[in-house]
Amino acid sequence: MKTSNGSIQIDGIDKILLNSLMADGRLSINQLANKVGISGAAVHQRLKKLEKAALIQGAQIIINPKLLGYTTLAFVGIYLDKAMNNPTAVNQLEKINEVIECHYTTGEWSVLVKILCKDNEHLMDLLNTKIQKIEGISRTETFISLNQQIGRQIQL
Repeated sequence: MKTSNGSIQIDGIDKILLNSLMADGRLSINQLANKVGISGAAVHQRLKKLEKAALIQGAQIIINPKLLGYTTLAFVGIYLDKAMNNPTAVNQLEKINEVIECHYTTGEWSVLVKILCKDNEHLMDLLNTKIQKIEGISRTETFISLNQQIGRQIQL
């Protein structure tokens, strides 16, 4: 791994390690070492360097929300009265458990949020009783996802 101009350049071994871990984050150091033909200690050192450089940011379990009853995924474009209301609105949005992503955007909306709800009724209630009551939000525009057709990380 090399760094230049705030960018990280990874070599072939790093690519194999990262692609392997993105495909299966439960692979052991020894399994990774066998895959690339270097020692477990060398794999460990490489992964620590990638973590220190912030290319690897933690590890997480991905939960299937549908099995917990969350079947409605929606994207909500939020119009703010004034751009200066953004920090306050985001602070309030962060308190809503169903809001799983929040993006400050260009274009018509000030903020775009991704929301997981149990059903359309839950979504409507959330919009009416929580999101649209946040001070500084003038209106919202909601898009319900019918099916996620692509879901992946950046390719190395």
